[in-house]
Amino acid sequence: MGSLLWWTKNIVIAVVAVFFATIAFLNLISAYQMKNPLEFIMTFFSQSLMLMISVVGVIYAVLQMYYYLKKDKG
Repeated sequence: MGSLLWWTKNIVIAVVAVFFATIAFLNLISAYQMKNPLEFIMTFFSQSLMLMISVVGVIYAVLQMYYYLKKDKG
């Protein structure tokens, strides 16, 4: 832990997760403009799942870095 590869992996995970969370959030907002209720339901739930998975990726990377830095100080 703490090597260049470890930091790179966590930063890439966080950046990719933020990217997909942004796309999911924008698509989630655009789902409210749909006229067909079935399309709305499919888009809403698929983008909600995508958003939740992306948030988990961000939380994972942040917690990994937090615990590494906390262990370093202690």
